Amino acid sequence: MSASAQDSDPRSAALTNYRKKLLEHREMEARVKELRMGLRELDRAYQKSEDDIKALQSVGQIIGSVLKQLDEDRFIIKAASGPRYVVGCRNKLDKTKLKLGTRVALDMTTFTIMRMLPREVDPLVYNMSVEDPGSVSFAGIGGLGEQIRELRE
Repeated sequence: MSASAQDSDPRSAALTNYRKKLLEHREMEARVKELRMGLRELDRAYQKSEDDIKALQSVGQIIGSVLKQLDEDRFIIKAASGPRYVVGCRNKLDKTKLKLGTRVALDMTTFTIMRMLPREVDPLVYNMSVEDPGSVSFAGIGGLGEQIRELRE
């Protein structure tokens, strides 16, 4: 019996060691997965920074708005400075999103639409500025009677 006990002792030690290494391996795999996800996020941030740097180093662009689409590739654009241009569009740009009134950035030299711009006014501010007073009069609001009387005197 002592021989079989000696045989099982190294075997159980090897199994315990194997389980321990397997657990370490799984923990390392999880850590590698987390690090890869972090690396992916850092790559995205790096790419955005590179694009921002390129935008800062590039030649200025003209701001305009789309007036009409002539055909699949050509648009009539009204520049912010006044004149209107018939221009082409960059290949990577989604042309279906270019509708009447869309703000765009034009290349200074070729007058090509380089990218779409957000509204000039933040949409939340725009929605707050367009308000319908309805049929409420100033007299209905009240509170200014004293000031109106002082102005009349």
